[in-house]
Amino acid sequence: MSTQMKPQQPKQKENAIARYFDFNGLGTNMRTEFIAGMTTFFAMAYILFVNPNTLAEAGMDAGAVFGATALVAIIGSVTMGLLANYPIALAPGMGLNAFFAYSVVIGMGIPWETALSGVLVSGLVFMVLTASGIRETIINAIPEPLKMAVAAGIGLFIAFIGLKTGGIVVANEATLVSLGNLGQGTTLLAVFGLVISAILMTRGIKGAIFFGMIITAIAGMIFGLIPVPSGLGEIVSAPPSIAPTFGQAFLHFNEIFTVQMAVVILTFFFVDFFDTAGTLVAVANQAGLIKDNKVPRAGRALIADSTATVAGSILGTSTTVSYIESSAGVAAGGRSGMTAIVTGLFFGLALFFSPLLAVITAPVTAPALIIVGVLMASSLLQIDWKKFEYAVPAFLTVIMMPLTYSIATGIAFGFLFYPITMIAKGRAKEVHPIMYAMSLGFLAYFIWLH
Repeated sequence: MSTQMKPQQPKQKENAIARYFDFNGLGTNMRTEFIAGMTTFFAMAYILFVNPNTLAEAGMDAGAVFGATALVAIIGSVTMGLLANYPIALAPGMGLNAFFAYSVVIGMGIPWETALSGVLVSGLVFMVLTASGIRETIINAIPEPLKMAVAAGIGLFIAFIGLKTGGIVVANEATLVSLGNLGQGTTLLAVFGLVISAILMTRGIKGAIFFGMIITAIAGMIFGLIPVPSGLGEIVSAPPSIAPTFGQAFLHFNEIFTVQMAVVILTFFFVDFFDTAGTLVAVANQAGLIKDNKVPRAGRALIADSTATVAGSILGTSTTVSYIESSAGVAAGGRSGMTAIVTGLFFGLALFFSPLLAVITAPVTAPALIIVGVLMASSLLQIDWKKFEYAVPAFLTVIMMPLTYSIATGIAFGFLFYPITMIAKGRAKEVHPIMYAMSLGFLAYFIWLH
């Protein structure tokens, strides 16, 4: 009997995992989830280098921030996967790290230690509101046309980032933006990656975005556009110490009780709230997880997000958010929380193999972001453009995200105009009271903080 039981144990373990993450119900499997998690990791791995460089401008230790970035990505992504069963990975947010460094520390003259205390408080407030169910209620109060517009707008925003980081679109004083130098090697590499990824996607290849990045990276190394690792020292490295930043948020907690810090905390909270809400709606919609215009387990997903922000502030980094690059993993087939867990495990490996990540440069990730933008733009089909009361706020939501380089600003414009057009149409009673409250909040935001 005992000899018959041993071969069955691995199968039982695999089935337990499949049951927990509902692989059958979501139409996925371990192989697909692994590829999806790896794809998400490579799509957002740039944060491991961008975040330390940005926060170093505020006087923080770059090595410590690198370690904190990887650790909070592990904590946030694994928590999201286990608690909410969503294929959404987390890491310190782009935009919020710039606000932290350039506006708060450099602009306002607030020490980075005190700024971390502000991040901690915003995360705790987030957690309380989430536990009370208020955040989930707010997200479910958002009308479907605006949810679809948020998803499409984030897609355009991500595509614009890809075009910019790939050098395909560049700044221009006369026209704001223009076509980049297509004769430049790195730009050509990004274009090559876009062509390869588009072909693989068109052919219906599973994991096309991930394989597109791999092929692009290999091509970059062949033509000398990406450094080729040579020797063990350029592949493996010991994780850097986080001692210079760890716990500073607690040590300077008594310095947050000022009007200036109140504004900072509100801004951290505001941007994180709507960036996360937008990302959750966008990724859930892309994965086909939205039911009856509601996001299932939204409360759990938001708890994971706020927990990660608190953890990140303690470790030593700016606000942690749900990453829209998770949509790259969804496009590769990811549907369950296992995708997020795999992404978190890759961030764990990144602590020891950070030199190897040098091959995942901007031209490699840019095509993936552009393809994701194409996929997310499909949400535009679900908006009834013939109804002008929907068309105006939806269009402003979509267009303002890339034009202002801010997801939150795009949401703000759409939410401001939605009650106006609905009232003008004589449909004021159909607008949820929460939407009226949020529109007034956005108005105050623009007047007060801008």
